[in-house]
Amino acid sequence: MSNNHATFIWSIADLLRGSFKAHQYGDIILPFTVLRRLDAVLAPTQKAVFEAVEQAKADGLPVRASLLRNKAGHQYSFWNESRFDLKTALGDSENLAANLLDYVNGFSENVKDIFDKYKISDRIAELDEHNLLFLVTQRFAEVDLSPTKVPNEEMGHIFEELIRKFAEASNETAGEHFTPRDVIELMVDILLAPESDTLAKANVVRSVYDPTAGTGGMLSVAEDHIRSANPSATLTLAGQEINPQSYAICKADMTVKGQSVDAIVFGDTLLNDGHAGQTFSYCLSNPPFGVDWKKQQKAVTEEHTLRGYAGRFGPGLPRVSDGSMLFLLHLISKMRPTAEGGGRAAIVLNGSPLFTGGAGSGESNIRKWVLERDLLEAIIALPTDMFYNTGIATYIWVLSTKKSPERKGKVQLIDGSKFSRKMRKGLGSKRNELSDENIADIVKLYEHFGEAEQSKTFAVEDFFYRTITVERPLRLNWALTPERLAVACESKALAKVAAEWTPLVERVETTPIDPTTDAAAFRQAVTQVLTEAGITLNTPQLKAFIAALSERDENAPIVTGGKGKPDPDPSLRDTENVPWNEDIHEYFEREVKPFAPDAWIDESKTKEGCEIPFTRHFYKYVPPRSLEEIDADLDAVLGRIRARLEAVKA
Repeated sequence: MSNNHATFIWSIADLLRGSFKAHQYGDIILPFTVLRRLDAVLAPTQKAVFEAVEQAKADGLPVRASLLRNKAGHQYSFWNESRFDLKTALGDSENLAANLLDYVNGFSENVKDIFDKYKISDRIAELDEHNLLFLVTQRFAEVDLSPTKVPNEEMGHIFEELIRKFAEASNETAGEHFTPRDVIELMVDILLAPESDTLAKANVVRSVYDPTAGTGGMLSVAEDHIRSANPSATLTLAGQEINPQSYAICKADMTVKGQSVDAIVFGDTLLNDGHAGQTFSYCLSNPPFGVDWKKQQKAVTEEHTLRGYAGRFGPGLPRVSDGSMLFLLHLISKMRPTAEGGGRAAIVLNGSPLFTGGAGSGESNIRKWVLERDLLEAIIALPTDMFYNTGIATYIWVLSTKKSPERKGKVQLIDGSKFSRKMRKGLGSKRNELSDENIADIVKLYEHFGEAEQSKTFAVEDFFYRTITVERPLRLNWALTPERLAVACESKALAKVAAEWTPLVERVETTPIDPTTDAAAFRQAVTQVLTEAGITLNTPQLKAFIAALSERDENAPIVTGGKGKPDPDPSLRDTENVPWNEDIHEYFEREVKPFAPDAWIDESKTKEGCEIPFTRHFYKYVPPRSLEEIDADLDAVLGRIRARLEAVKA
């Protein structure tokens, strides 16, 4: 039945051909579909609501929302105060545009903003301008979308089918707000896998949340799977979306399914959590890849600084060029705590959050915080070319506040990069897709939780390390030669006095001071030369001058500073990453000392770090071809070239 309805509604788009471009069809058909559904839902109580409005006006009383909600008397908690509906608006065809606007503006605010975001007043004006408004409205009025004929679940499927078709017709923007269904199917199956028994029980209550809801695909797939496991489950869907049109589509989809009209919030999740204080059973997200967060930087940094771990971003802040890890932290904050039954989450990220940032960086600190709290269950590598707007490698992070006993303290890495099939026809950058079998195979690897070619398990600490700073002593010699004097003349610290150095230059050209490693003797000799040349330098200038005349010399004695300690040479400074379970001093003695006997560790600079080198754990060494094979191939190619040249000559 839903297919027939979707096909009929889609056929209305044929009326738009010639007057509108294909990528514009959705902007008209989707809001009119929502309008017709709400029109049908409100039909039984529309007259009672309008009469209540008229009576309140006649009595000189304010029209109270609670009164209209009671008069509407249905589960949707919205109403319409207009005297029109679609059919009565059509009855006055001369004023149809004005009638429709009156009808749309009559909706309660919690629904009217759907049509505002769709810019339906502009759409009505455009249709009227092309003499199509009556025809389109008439065709929609013919479709019976009442709840008795089309239940909420079926209406949701109709709407999803229309969204999918219009997204395909508008490839240039589909990828930004539309996650491929096969990826969502995998994410949802992974989230629900450990809950197959509990989901089937009576009186099950679950909630699903998506902070980057787009057009609502993740929420819809999650609902389908949960309803499939338990049709009687009480299910709440919630989300937030920043793009106006995507928000309108998502909110409309949730509304026609019977969800609360306030479940989908418009706005920037990082700036303003639209569901503050709420947590959920399941959280899903596909945040934008590699997008900077400069616009949100002030607010996010303030939350990090002022609220700390009481806020969402306490563990750290990633570099401003990529905000995906902020969404990771936000999603974690929305998972239901263990004490309240626990929550599970799945988020799609690119490769950057696995390893970007060294020890002590925001990214490293975030990874370490997530692992220390044992929130990360698994990471699944997806095939490339899976998304409409990018072909890069992507990963699903699976998180939980209620890990099973065997998963506690462990993280599973699954290489699903080879589990895909080529699409018959690509959509944007998407050329690969996950078949039902591919999804089932990856879920089996996850559920098995054992070692396999594509699945490896690690202790949480395996991803931790310490970065030590290795210093080597500074060794210098000093000389006053024309070459080194030229370097000193270019020093910013000596720029003001160098212009008066002509006598000094002449003196050095005739009598240079040869290289020496005796700093004290050199300083004395240079001071004498300066005096003879009539040049006076204050203490900082003299210090800068002598420093400019130095040169690193591995055969020179070590330069010592206060308390006779060797000065470190910044140019020889290096770092080493020491595995978490290894003593840094033992590592240093074994890996550094044999090659740099004079080196030491600067303990004050030791930092703790965390990275997840996913690719390294699944890397397979492929030995290079033998020289004989390469030579044979070259001979064969050269032979073919010679044969063709001979043929040309002949």
